[in-house]
Amino acid sequence: MRSGGPWTPSPGWSYPAAVPAPWPAGWRDDRTCGSAPPPRRRTGAMTANPAGTGPATPPPGPADLAGHAIDAWQRAILFWDVLRERANDVLDQMSAGMPDILAFRHETLLDARRFPRPANYALLRITGYGEDEAEHCLDPAKPPLIVIDPRAGHGPGIGGTRRDSELGIALHEGYPVYFVTFFPAPCPGQTLIDVLHAMRRFVDAVAARHAGRAPILYGNCQGGWAAMLVALHCEGPLGPIVLNGSPLSYWSGEPGVNPMRLAGGLSGGVWPVRLLADLGAGQFDGAWLVQNFEALKPENALWEKYLPLFLDPEGERERFLTFERWWNAFYALSAEEITTIIRQLFIGNDLERGVLDLGDGTRLDLQTLRSPLVVFASEGDNITPPHQALGWIARVYGDTDGLKRAGQRIVYLLNPKVGHLGIFVSAAVARFEHRAILEALDDVARLAPGLYEMTIDNPTGDPDCRRPQYGVAFAERRVEDLHFEPPPAAFERVRQVSAWSDAIYGAFVAPWMRAMANPAAAAMARWMHPMRTSRYLLSERFAPWMRGVALVADALRATRASAPSTQSPALESAERDALAVVTRNLKAAREVRDGWQEVLFRALYGGVEGRAPEREVVTVREPGSPRASRAA
Repeated sequence: MRSGGPWTPSPGWSYPAAVPAPWPAGWRDDRTCGSAPPPRRRTGAMTANPAGTGPATPPPGPADLAGHAIDAWQRAILFWDVLRERANDVLDQMSAGMPDILAFRHETLLDARRFPRPANYALLRITGYGEDEAEHCLDPAKPPLIVIDPRAGHGPGIGGTRRDSELGIALHEGYPVYFVTFFPAPCPGQTLIDVLHAMRRFVDAVAARHAGRAPILYGNCQGGWAAMLVALHCEGPLGPIVLNGSPLSYWSGEPGVNPMRLAGGLSGGVWPVRLLADLGAGQFDGAWLVQNFEALKPENALWEKYLPLFLDPEGERERFLTFERWWNAFYALSAEEITTIIRQLFIGNDLERGVLDLGDGTRLDLQTLRSPLVVFASEGDNITPPHQALGWIARVYGDTDGLKRAGQRIVYLLNPKVGHLGIFVSAAVARFEHRAILEALDDVARLAPGLYEMTIDNPTGDPDCRRPQYGVAFAERRVEDLHFEPPPAAFERVRQVSAWSDAIYGAFVAPWMRAMANPAAAAMARWMHPMRTSRYLLSERFAPWMRGVALVADALRATRASAPSTQSPALESAERDALAVVTRNLKAAREVRDGWQEVLFRALYGGVEGRAPEREVVTVREPGSPRASRAA
């Protein structure tokens, strides 16, 4: 970072320059995967000299104090005007049906809402970006690639908002690219099995368009474990599967570092989710999931996220608004979907335990996976830490010999810093890691069964370089060397408590909640959700005085554009220090909260002593044996 810049973020913070606007640091990323470029300031802004270089900075005088106060007041007006614009964007999006933010041209091939078992998904074929046509880049030797964006409260498209994205890099590498999108509301009674059947049909349709070539599944976060369920549940050809920040070991994590895994136990199990879905007339509002994400790092959601905008409202306006259009567009899940996901995956951990049955009698076991697997995780990801992305391998296969007997090839790639969203959103990560993954998939398919760590040697330091300027190596590793502690027995007790409370809720409370719920009340509850009201109430449609803010802001923009700033470096430094104090205090409060959550969890369910029951031993199928019955 430039020494003496306008604002130095607190340690561990990084500004997400790789996406169109900021987000909380738990999901952060930037062009250098960790370093934070300073927010842009107006042309002519002065900065302090680095320590020990240049002439000493004179102390601020009365004129400097007055100038800085005026500048801060102007920035505050512009800041609130941007929040007014965000409020209007939220209202406009809700009126327009919350369209996705996918920047690539596309055509719809299949709409699963019209399937015999309907689901709110669709298959898109990416046809180009801007004036560029996808056909001009296609390599006939490349298999088709299907990108699956996460459906976890937000809408689709964040992985394809710019040319330097997974979609753009895949097109540039010559892949025929397809995209699985979804709509704001689920179909009535939609289940997770319906979704898997729809995705299997998408895969078959793509394979049919390419002479039966098995497609590559490229899953982001929730889209990754959905791709795994498709591979395990449905019969048919599949190529390699790439998981980007996707959890498969839901009980894993580090005490004091990954508090989200405790949420199921502290809330009493799955019944609160069922309650919210019942009150939503059969739909679970995605705003609750986004609120949980923000609650992980409140110092970022409430404070740090807005600091670059306050310090440089002119420069950061468009970036902030573009990202917020995605962040504040909340998509719903059906009651059946969210209940299955929370009950059987996040609380039950059934997938890792090898006992997952989604209701049709098909038992899903990770040992039966036959597609080569690439796992991309980051140590900076507090949503899906490496524990949850990789911890399942040792518990499913036991040891290296077990993995090889299963005939499976698993390759993992670790980034040391990037945040959760940055794994599949960052331009730098797309140009470097994702390009390397896509260029190396043929090599992955030729590996002998086993576990490998993928490393990228880039002596140039240029994320835009191509082979042979950088090299990719696959170092064979032992499953026994994946040092992730097994989950404590407390999580098994959480599962038991959840089953007990869920049964009570289903028998005595759910019928009354469903009888009381109606679409009008559910719509009102969505409108009154704090994640929405905190945004749209700043619109002049609800707060008429915001029109005055808009008028003053318009005048200030014209004035500030023609009058370069001459702020005192000492006062700018003092401002940075004052803002950093608030950040540190909020972070300290969050750490105290997380600590007490750990204490409460241990008091309720026991400490880390003991281990969760081992998974049942399942006979490994021979490679090439059929999967479960094919989706209709």
